[in-house]
Amino acid sequence: MNSAQPHARWVIAVTLVVALTLMILPLPAGLEPYRPEWAMLVILYWSLALPVRVGVGVAWLIGLLQDVIQATALGSHALAFALVAYLTIQLCQRLRNVPIWQQTLTVLGLVLLARALLFITRGLSDSAGVDWRFWLPALTSTLVWPPVFVLLRLLRRRFQVN
Repeated sequence: MNSAQPHARWVIAVTLVVALTLMILPLPAGLEPYRPEWAMLVILYWSLALPVRVGVGVAWLIGLLQDVIQATALGSHALAFALVAYLTIQLCQRLRNVPIWQQTLTVLGLVLLARALLFITRGLSDSAGVDWRFWLPALTSTLVWPPVFVLLRLLRRRFQVN
């Protein structure tokens, strides 16, 4: 273990805290439906880059935190994030070797799947109905994936997170 390894947990933790913070930062009412799934994207990145460090358990915990922060049905984001982490880990060897635009298409599929799970859990918890804007975070998350990927890769390399 090299001297940079103790910092690895902190780098990962800070990126997850920043992502959760971005999920609760107030936006103008017209932009709120467009908010990307920041926490899911960060989990997706770390599950892809370091599946041994960030897996289903971490994704579940971050999902629970997001449920508490956003006052949604407890476990809904946890389930969605855990599934995304699991599928990312299963696909990580393939995803690492494809161009970023193909990764982006996979991200679209994963975020749509997570949104579908959130849609189902909202229906089960008798929450207010959702309209077409419920699906917009899948689009915006897909659009911001390339810069998120590049930024997190730079941080991982800069702080030698292995």
